[in-house]
Parts: sequence; structure tokens; C-alpha cells
Amino acid sequence: MTASVIVLAVLGGLLFILALSAIRIVRPYERGLVERLGQYKLTVEPGLRFVIPGIDRIVRVDLREQVVDVPPQEVITSDNVVVSVDAVIYYEATDPRRLVYNVADFQLAVTKLAQTNLRNVIGDMQLDEALTSRDQINAKLRTILDDATDKWGTRVVRVEIQRIDPPRDVVEAMHEQMKAERTRRAVVTEAQGDREAAITKAEGQKQAVILQAQGRKEQQVLEADGRAQAIERVAEAERVRRIKVAEGEAEATRSVFTAIHEGGPTPDLISIKYLEALQVIANGKATKIFLPTEMQGLFGTIGGLAELLRQDRPDGDAGTSEAPAPPATP
Repeated sequence: MTASVIVLAVLGGLLFILALSAIRIVRPYERGLVERLGQYKLTVEPGLRFVIPGIDRIVRVDLREQVVDVPPQEVITSDNVVVSVDAVIYYEATDPRRLVYNVADFQLAVTKLAQTNLRNVIGDMQLDEALTSRDQINAKLRTILDDATDKWGTRVVRVEIQRIDPPRDVVEAMHEQMKAERTRRAVVTEAQGDREAAITKAEGQKQAVILQAQGRKEQQVLEADGRAQAIERVAEAERVRRIKVAEGEAEATRSVFTAIHEGGPTPDLISIKYLEALQVIANGKATKIFLPTEMQGLFGTIGGLAELLRQDRPDGDAGTSEAPAPPATP
């Protein structure tokens, strides 16, 4: 009785263990490859799965994006510079069956493939181009690796170059070159600044000279206009003055003429005025005196005046002096 209970207990335990070993759980990010007696049977989706213990086996394949670190390696550029390059590869499984059965060690295979193609891609570039064309290198490597790993049931999502390290002496030379380039740019920038400052200063001086010249021109124009207006006003005043003087002289002449004709002057009075005029002429500083050609009439007038004066004197005085006879007219 006791032996039977023990046997049943042992059989129950074995059955329980066998039942537990038949249960498999596939996670949501995995796919399961079911192998029966060493041969592929089917691919199962995530969830609770049952297999025949000892006959079936489930190989789980992770479908999440994986990362492969490519170790640094030395690469020779087209201008014969040795650089150390390392990269990172991001991939994901697209076909679990081919990933398991077509390649023994996918990470090792993709690492070697990446190293080889890094030599090819960077070897076709010069150092400066390799340092400044990382996006181009990444795109080329991704295309090459994606095509090469397609038969392994994976897709290369992206490839990133982490570092490109030239030798120390090359780095120092690059630093010197960069320093010289920056110095050159600084000198060029300073020269351009001085040039622009000189141009701006010259333009300012030019504008100042132009403004000064325009100011002098306007000043001269205004002064000329002022002088012209002053001359016009002076000329107008002189014209008015002359008109007024002429009108006054004309009025005086008319008054004299009217007075003379109204007074009825005799020839004797005219002769006396004539002699007074000759006296004024003789008192001048001129060295030559021109007399009128009517000398006979003049002397006749003088004789008539002398006769008139003689008649006006008393009789006693008349005998004592005798007026000279008028000279003969030549």
C-alpha cells in the first residue's frame, strides 16, 4: 500500500514536471521558431505556447532594434593619411527564420562587414573630405550593409561614425593650418573693416566738401542777388533823382524864361549879363579862353554902354574925360 502511494506520487510529480516543460511563453517583442526533432516546423507569435517535451524546442528571436559596436580600426585615406575609425550599427530582425538559420553569428558577421566597407568608403576620400562628410559615409555604409544583410533576415536602420582620429602630427598640422586660416580671416576682416571705414570717411568728407561748396554757391548767389537788387534800387533811385532834377531844372528854366519874357529885358541888360558871364569865365583856372566870334556886335554894345554912362554924368565931368573911341573892327 505504501509502495503504491509512493509510485503514484512519483508518477504525479513526473507528469507535473512534464506538463510544465511543455508550456512556453513567447514575449510580445519576440518570435518563436519551433523545431521538432531538430527540424524547423513553424514560427509562432507571442503568447502561451505548448510543445512536446523532448521532441519540440522553441528558439526565441528578439525583434527589437539592436546595436553593434564596431571596434576602432586603422584606415588609409586617398591622400595616404592613416586614421582610426569606429562606428555603431543599428539593426532589427525582419525574418527570424533566416536570422537563425542563415548566419551563425550575426553580430560578428556584420562587424567584419562594416570594417571592410569602412576601409573601402573612407579609402576613396581625402582626409579633409572624410572629416567633413560623415553623413555621406553613414549613408553609403547603411546602403551597403542593408543590401548585404538582407539574406540574413535583418534590416540595417542606420550607421553612425563615432570618431575619425588622425595621427597626432596630422592633428597638430591641422591645428596650425586652422590657426593660420583664422589669422588670415582676422587680417582680411580687419583690412575690410579699415577699407570700409576709409571709404565711409572719404564719402563723409566728400559730402562735407559738396555741402560746403553748395553752401558757398548759395551764399554767392544770394549775395549776387542782393547786390543786383541793391544796384537796381540805386539805379532806380538815381533815375528818379535825375527825373526830379530834370523836372526841377525844366521848371526853373520855364520860370526864368517866363520871368524874362514878362519883364521885357532890353538889349542893354542882356549885354550887362553877358559881360558878367565873361567875368566868371575869366576868373577860372583855364589857360585858354575862347570868346564868341561876334566881336563887332560886342564892341558896339560896349560903346553904347559907354555913351550912355557919359550922358548920365554932370557937364563938368564931361569935359575932363573923353571916352575912347571904340577900336576899329579888324
